[in-house]
Amino acid sequence: MRALLLLLMLPALASAQIYRWTDERGQVHYSEKPQAPSAEQIEVRPQVVERDAATRAREERLEKLQAARRAEQQQAAEKTASRRAEQEQQCSQLRKRLTQLEEGGRFYRRGADGSTEYVSDAEVVATRDRLRGEVAAACP
Repeated sequence: MRALLLLLMLPALASAQIYRWTDERGQVHYSEKPQAPSAEQIEVRPQVVERDAATRAREERLEKLQAARRAEQQQAAEKTASRRAEQEQQCSQLRKRLTQLEEGGRFYRRGADGSTEYVSDAEVVATRDRLRGEVAAACP
């Protein structure tokens, strides 16, 4: 941004009139307007700074390092978001199962032979307590 601003101002600076004069004590002064009859207009050329190969190489390495860091940060942010989404999904499932158990009713499971096996009240209480612990530990 600064470089762009400087480039835009460069023609104005190059065309500005600069005057130099020496006062009675021998001190040299510069201004945009002639302040003394002996003031002479001088030409001010913008200075172009050339970077050597080593500086350009350092800048390229720095840019590559910064790009790699940005990529790592993006990857870490995506990984964190993915973990957070998985945790939210797990919490939602745990809460849903806990709600079903707390609403009551008769629970059953299918046996290996396809028969219905009813879950005892003790198993329901134990499962409910276990789910409450999992919800407390895993969900914010």
